[in-house]
Amino acid sequence: MKRLPRAEVVLPFVILIGAAMLGVSEFMVAFEFTPPGGEPLDDVISGDRHGYSMLIFAISAVVATLAAVLTGARPAAYAVAVIGGVALILFLIVDLPDAGKLGDLEDPLRGLASARAQPQVGFWLEAIGTTILALGGAAFATLNSEQLRILGPGTPGDPTPDPPKTSSANT
Repeated sequence: MKRLPRAEVVLPFVILIGAAMLGVSEFMVAFEFTPPGGEPLDDVISGDRHGYSMLIFAISAVVATLAAVLTGARPAAYAVAVIGGVALILFLIVDLPDAGKLGDLEDPLRGLASARAQPQVGFWLEAIGTTILALGGAAFATLNSEQLRILGPGTPGDPTPDPPKTSSANT
Protein backbone atom coordinates (compact mmCIF):
# COMPACT_ATOMS: atom_id res chain seq x y z
CA MET A 1 0.00 0.00 0.00
CA LYS A 2 1.43 3.37 -1.05
CA ARG A 3 1.76 6.07 1.62
CA LEU A 4 0.40 9.56 1.14
CA PRO A 5 2.88 12.46 1.07
CA ARG A 6 3.66 14.05 4.41
CA ALA A 7 2.19 17.45 5.36
CA GLU A 8 5.47 19.31 5.01
CA VAL A 9 5.63 18.20 1.39
CA VAL A 10 2.01 18.97 0.52
CA LEU A 11 1.45 22.25 2.41
CA PRO A 12 3.70 24.48 0.28
CA PHE A 13 1.89 23.30 -2.85
CA VAL A 14 -1.51 23.87 -1.23
CA ILE A 15 -0.44 27.39 -0.27
CA LEU A 16 0.82 28.09 -3.79
CA ILE A 17 -2.48 26.87 -5.25
CA GLY A 18 -4.46 29.12 -2.86
CA ALA A 19 -2.21 32.09 -3.70
CA ALA A 20 -2.61 31.44 -7.43
CA MET A 21 -6.39 31.31 -7.09
CA LEU A 22 -6.36 34.53 -5.09
CA GLY A 23 -4.09 36.30 -7.58
CA VAL A 24 -6.13 35.22 -10.61
CA SER A 25 -9.39 36.24 -8.92
CA GLU A 26 -8.24 39.87 -8.87
CA PHE A 27 -8.57 40.04 -12.67
CA MET A 28 -11.98 38.39 -12.86
CA VAL A 29 -15.53 39.68 -12.45
CA ALA A 30 -16.57 39.52 -8.79
CA PHE A 31 -20.16 40.76 -9.12
CA GLU A 32 -22.68 41.38 -11.86
CA PHE A 33 -25.34 43.94 -11.02
CA THR A 34 -28.66 42.60 -12.26
CA PRO A 35 -32.12 44.09 -11.78
CA PRO A 36 -34.76 41.59 -10.66
CA GLY A 37 -35.83 39.62 -13.75
CA GLY A 38 -33.49 41.55 -16.07
CA GLU A 39 -30.16 41.39 -17.84
CA PRO A 40 -26.94 42.43 -16.05
CA LEU A 41 -26.43 46.19 -16.16
CA ASP A 42 -22.84 46.35 -14.94
CA ASP A 43 -20.08 44.31 -13.34
CA VAL A 44 -17.09 44.90 -11.14
CA ILE A 45 -13.67 43.21 -11.17
CA SER A 46 -12.34 41.93 -7.84
CA GLY A 47 -9.21 44.06 -8.06
CA ASP A 48 -11.28 47.22 -8.31
CA ARG A 49 -13.00 46.42 -5.01
CA HIS A 50 -9.83 46.48 -2.89
CA GLY A 51 -7.14 48.10 -5.00
CA TYR A 52 -5.49 44.80 -6.00
CA SER A 53 -4.45 44.18 -2.39
CA MET A 54 -5.33 40.49 -2.73
CA LEU A 55 -2.78 40.23 -5.57
CA ILE A 56 -0.16 41.73 -3.26
CA PHE A 57 -1.15 39.23 -0.55
CA ALA A 58 -0.88 36.35 -3.04
CA ILE A 59 2.60 37.39 -4.22
CA SER A 60 3.74 37.96 -0.64
CA ALA A 61 2.49 34.52 0.39
CA VAL A 62 4.42 32.88 -2.46
CA VAL A 63 7.63 34.74 -1.53
CA ALA A 64 7.23 33.90 2.18
CA THR A 65 6.50 30.24 1.39
CA LEU A 66 9.61 29.97 -0.80
CA ALA A 67 11.70 31.69 1.89
CA ALA A 68 10.43 29.26 4.53
CA VAL A 69 11.08 26.21 2.37
CA LEU A 70 14.52 27.30 1.16
CA THR A 71 15.85 28.57 4.49
CA GLY A 72 13.71 26.85 7.11
CA ALA A 73 12.88 30.26 8.61
CA ARG A 74 9.87 29.91 10.86
CA PRO A 75 9.12 33.67 10.76
CA ALA A 76 8.51 33.29 7.03
CA ALA A 77 6.04 30.48 7.77
CA TYR A 78 4.33 32.70 10.33
CA ALA A 79 4.15 35.43 7.69
CA VAL A 80 2.26 33.06 5.38
CA ALA A 81 -0.28 32.42 8.13
CA VAL A 82 -0.70 36.14 8.84
CA ILE A 83 -1.04 36.99 5.14
CA GLY A 84 -3.67 34.29 4.70
CA GLY A 85 -5.56 35.43 7.79
CA VAL A 86 -5.57 39.08 6.75
CA ALA A 87 -6.70 38.17 3.21
CA LEU A 88 -9.56 36.07 4.62
CA ILE A 89 -10.64 38.84 6.99
CA LEU A 90 -10.58 41.36 4.14
CA PHE A 91 -12.74 39.04 2.04
CA LEU A 92 -15.17 38.52 4.93
CA ILE A 93 -15.46 42.24 5.68
CA VAL A 94 -15.42 43.76 2.17
CA ASP A 95 -16.76 41.20 -0.30
CA LEU A 96 -18.96 38.70 1.49
CA PRO A 97 -21.49 41.23 2.87
CA ASP A 98 -22.16 42.53 -0.68
CA ALA A 99 -23.01 39.12 -2.14
CA GLY A 100 -26.66 39.12 -3.14
CA LYS A 101 -27.20 42.65 -1.83
CA LEU A 102 -29.91 44.74 -3.51
CA GLY A 103 -29.10 48.38 -4.16
CA ASP A 104 -29.48 51.26 -6.55
CA LEU A 105 -27.36 51.46 -9.67
CA GLU A 106 -27.22 54.31 -12.14
CA ASP A 107 -28.05 53.00 -15.61
CA PRO A 108 -27.41 55.36 -18.55
CA LEU A 109 -30.52 54.09 -20.38
CA ARG A 110 -33.00 53.73 -17.52
CA GLY A 111 -31.69 56.22 -14.97
CA LEU A 112 -31.64 54.85 -11.44
CA ALA A 113 -32.26 51.09 -11.35
CA SER A 114 -32.47 48.64 -8.49
CA ALA A 115 -29.95 45.82 -8.99
CA ARG A 116 -28.70 42.80 -7.06
CA ALA A 117 -24.97 42.02 -6.73
CA GLN A 118 -24.73 38.49 -8.15
CA PRO A 119 -21.45 36.73 -7.19
CA GLN A 120 -19.41 35.60 -10.18
CA VAL A 121 -16.33 33.41 -10.72
CA GLY A 122 -13.92 36.03 -9.32
CA PHE A 123 -15.86 36.15 -6.06
CA TRP A 124 -15.81 32.36 -5.67
CA LEU A 125 -12.12 32.06 -6.58
CA GLU A 126 -11.34 34.74 -4.02
CA ALA A 127 -13.43 32.95 -1.38
CA ILE A 128 -11.74 29.60 -1.99
CA GLY A 129 -8.26 31.11 -2.40
CA THR A 130 -8.39 33.09 0.85
CA THR A 131 -9.72 30.09 2.76
CA ILE A 132 -7.01 27.78 1.41
CA LEU A 133 -4.33 30.40 2.07
CA ALA A 134 -5.50 31.05 5.64
CA LEU A 135 -5.90 27.39 6.62
CA GLY A 136 -2.80 26.22 4.75
CA GLY A 137 -0.77 29.08 6.20
CA ALA A 138 -1.92 28.27 9.73
CA ALA A 139 -0.90 24.63 9.29
CA PHE A 140 2.38 25.69 7.64
CA ALA A 141 3.23 27.86 10.65
CA THR A 142 3.13 24.80 12.92
CA LEU A 143 6.05 23.12 11.11
CA ASN A 144 9.54 23.25 12.61
CA SER A 145 12.62 24.43 10.67
CA GLU A 146 13.61 20.92 9.62
CA GLN A 147 10.12 20.19 8.28
CA LEU A 148 10.09 23.50 6.41
CA ARG A 149 13.35 22.68 4.62
CA ILE A 150 12.14 19.27 3.43
CA LEU A 151 11.62 20.57 -0.13
CA GLY A 152 14.59 22.91 -0.19
CA PRO A 153 18.04 22.19 -1.59
CA GLY A 154 20.22 19.80 0.38
CA THR A 155 17.33 17.94 1.99
CA PRO A 156 17.96 14.68 3.84
CA GLY A 157 18.24 11.81 1.40
CA ASP A 158 19.50 14.11 -1.36
CA PRO A 159 21.71 12.02 -3.66
CA THR A 160 24.17 14.87 -4.28
CA PRO A 161 27.27 14.32 -2.18
CA ASP A 162 28.84 16.99 0.00
CA PRO A 163 31.88 18.69 -1.57
CA PRO A 164 35.21 17.20 -0.49
CA LYS A 165 36.79 18.79 2.55
CA THR A 166 40.19 20.35 2.06
CA SER A 167 42.86 20.21 4.66
CA SER A 168 44.54 23.42 5.76
CA ALA A 169 47.60 21.56 7.08
CA ASN A 170 49.73 21.47 3.89
CA THR A 171 53.27 21.57 5.26
